[in-house]
Amino acid sequence: MSIFPKISLRLEVESYLKAGFMNEEVVSVLGKEAVERKFETLLHKLSHPPSFTTVRVNTHLASVQHVKSLLFDELQKHPDLQDVLLIPVIGPRNNIKQQPCEVIVGAQCGNAVLRGAHVYVPGIVSASKFMKGGDVVSVYSDIKGKCKKGAKEFDGTKIFLGNGISELSRKEIFSRFPELKGIGVRMTDPVYLSPSFDNVLPSYLFLQNLPSAVVSHVLDPQPGEKILDLCAAPGGKTTHIAALMRDQGEVIALDKISNKVEKIKQNALLLGLNSIRAFCFDGTKALKLDMVKDTDGEPPFLPESFDRILLDAPCSGLGQRPNMACTWTLKEVASYQPLQRKLFTVAVELLKPGGVLVYSTCTVTLAENEEQVAWALKTFPHLQLQRQDPQVGGEGMLGAGLSSEQLKRLQRFDPCVVPSQDSDTGSLRDARIEDTSWLANKDCIGFFIAKFVKCRST
Repeated sequence: MSIFPKISLRLEVESYLKAGFMNEEVVSVLGKEAVERKFETLLHKLSHPPSFTTVRVNTHLASVQHVKSLLFDELQKHPDLQDVLLIPVIGPRNNIKQQPCEVIVGAQCGNAVLRGAHVYVPGIVSASKFMKGGDVVSVYSDIKGKCKKGAKEFDGTKIFLGNGISELSRKEIFSRFPELKGIGVRMTDPVYLSPSFDNVLPSYLFLQNLPSAVVSHVLDPQPGEKILDLCAAPGGKTTHIAALMRDQGEVIALDKISNKVEKIKQNALLLGLNSIRAFCFDGTKALKLDMVKDTDGEPPFLPESFDRILLDAPCSGLGQRPNMACTWTLKEVASYQPLQRKLFTVAVELLKPGGVLVYSTCTVTLAENEEQVAWALKTFPHLQLQRQDPQVGGEGMLGAGLSSEQLKRLQRFDPCVVPSQDSDTGSLRDARIEDTSWLANKDCIGFFIAKFVKCRST
């Protein structure tokens, strides 16, 4: 049962998204009413967390069985992804008694709480005037961003996230000490029971959405190869690539924001991976236009320098879950397609003949996914679309003029495939492994993957 409203979008963005889903190809096959129902299901699913939290085991340092033995009984290994563990997310729970003392948090903080996080002080927007440390409080998300910082009460649109224990008084939270960054409310009775992995086996586990872990397996990096992660921050896929290569070879990670590059380096250090070199560099400028000899392996790079390239492209992010509200304008949503094409063009030039290019996004729009594949195949005739292994998501969506065979070679993770439903500990613990993995594969974030091979030199 859906207890939250559907994701709140600007009308122009919702209309744009709906037009993509209700394109002529799809409607002619499924019918208008079926497509409309599917689209409405998607909007409701996006505001709820997936059925499972997934963590990737750093197999460079420990085996899956060893890490599993260090954790609790509910952990289950994904049958197709041998370094991924599944942890059931229980909920929504409808019998939680709401408290008179309230804490209002921002939308992003609220999304994190639904995935198992506690409430950190910077995320708190408002607190009841009488709140003291140790009080039992009800936490709400201000999904429309209307609550004023420091308010003592808020009567606008707010979504109940569960109860917790306040670590601080209202006065301490809003006392103008910017250095306060710790936990403000420790969640004890959340609407969704999702385990927090904050500082839990940090060298062994990496919290990662299931499709994000699939991407690196599809890339299939091999020991000794030179790999480029073109838009790498915060480094989840970068470190996964290095682990799959057994830390043998070279993984170059680029991102144009310096503090994100530092995060990549920190993650590599934490996970004990030495094959990663991270640079603060704009991926659209990563191709060296003159043919002077490459210097020290730093960007920009000479053409055809890499065996495999991952382009996990900047995107509108309209597949992320849970996401109760997105305030982006249509102009902002539509701005990503040209950037993705610039990055894709650079990636093709940097790829060796016979090399593999994997393109992925965490959005559900046709323009950033299937339309990009159609454009790539037309623009670069020396690229071939490849089958993917493992094939965990569904096939691509109609509407971009791709053939049935081409759509089968894509992976679209579509949250609306699974109807909204309550889940409890017993039902998930007793479920067959086949049913558990099916639910984990389908009820995840919205995501897209395409795999290409460069058949000859450009």
